Amino acid sequence: MQDLSTLKRPSNSGLTITNSANFTQWLSDRYLSLAFTTYQAGKIFFIGLQPNGNLSVFERTFDRCMGLWIDNSSLYLSCLYQIWGFTNALEAGETYNGYDCLYIPQSSYVTGDLDIHDLVVDRDKLVFANTLFNCLATVSTTHSFTPLWQPSFISQLVAEDRCHLNGIALRDGVRYVTTVGQTDEAMGWRDRREDGGCVIDVVNDRIIATGLSMPHSPRWYRDRLWLLNSGTGELGYLDAATGEFEPVVFCPGYLRGLALIDRYAVVGISQLRNKTFSGLLLEEKLRQTGTESFCGLLVIDLDKGKIIHWLKLEGVVSELYDVAILPNVRRPMALGFKSDEIRRLITIHRL
Repeated sequence: MQDLSTLKRPSNSGLTITNSANFTQWLSDRYLSLAFTTYQAGKIFFIGLQPNGNLSVFERTFDRCMGLWIDNSSLYLSCLYQIWGFTNALEAGETYNGYDCLYIPQSSYVTGDLDIHDLVVDRDKLVFANTLFNCLATVSTTHSFTPLWQPSFISQLVAEDRCHLNGIALRDGVRYVTTVGQTDEAMGWRDRREDGGCVIDVVNDRIIATGLSMPHSPRWYRDRLWLLNSGTGELGYLDAATGEFEPVVFCPGYLRGLALIDRYAVVGISQLRNKTFSGLLLEEKLRQTGTESFCGLLVIDLDKGKIIHWLKLEGVVSELYDVAILPNVRRPMALGFKSDEIRRLITIHRL
């Protein structure tokens, strides 16, 4: 078991975790926990509360884990060359070593390295952003993937990451995607990071927003399409009439990963790194405000347009990708493959 004490991991781990004063109270009052992925460190983290009310942080190791989907008792996680499916083995009221949610890996699809970003479950079908091949895809029992849809400006399915298709939003099924560029040349999106991003309505095959800077994590919520304009460090939504991006709050870092509940948003934030993040408006905004970027989670009050709580990671983890909320879960965990626990823990499905 890897359960961390409040605020800080042991120093020899190379990771320190701190949180704002009322972060744990916010989790407790809403009876929820959080999960997030970091492909840079190859970890999935589960954030909850110990019985004494202190922060509980549980981690497992998966190579380049990115896309994260949690719905009821199911969890899906995209990794370097496969997608893992987990199931919560505990019934309501059950616990395992003090945890009230135990995700056990039950299925895996080997996809090869497709640079999978967002993934969702749409009417029992697993759909993912196949970023390397510039399309939406689903898993196959005989091949690496089955393509479902591609932008009209993509002329062919080739492993060239032409537009950096990364985000998926559900609205009565898969409806919207985000791309960093509208390009049909290998890695062409890299030259359009400042304002080449767009949102596409998949159902109508229509671009509904342009001029975005490296957009990520579109989510349909409260009759609005929310997204992260990562290149400017802003959480906002699209104006339904004009298609213009309306920023709600500026955040001090590169945003990826968005989960929403009640009037709150939880977003993942990363430190700026290498040339992928350089030359963006976000960089200039941080300089102007004298603010340094950091890695962690932000809790945002959407009604007030204000950051109200935060969780900060310092050390070996500097970038996050996806974030999920686990309602009605106090303290989650998962089995991994680095110890023999997965061999020893056996559950019985009684008919």
